[in-house]
Amino acid sequence: MKKETKSNIANRLRRVEGQVRGLQKMVDEEKYCIDVITQSSAVRSALSAVEDLMLESHLSEHVVRQMKQGQEGKAIEEIISVFKKSKKK
Repeated sequence: MKKETKSNIANRLRRVEGQVRGLQKMVDEEKYCIDVITQSSAVRSALSAVEDLMLESHLSEHVVRQMKQGQEGKAIEEIISVFKKSKKK
């Protein structure tokens, strides 16, 4: 993984961590349900952005390498597996 990508993902995950802590605090303080749901949706969106970055990195680095090494089947299986998991959201 490129250093810049790794740093970007790490920063995003730290933000998500803070958002989740904020969610826990909201629940502990019995905040308005719609506000908790709204914040929860923001966390999901932030995690989705992390997944997008990870997938982009994987495709541009690992899949390209696998294709060059004649491992097309493995690359295709991984991509299809991730695609199927993402459809279950």
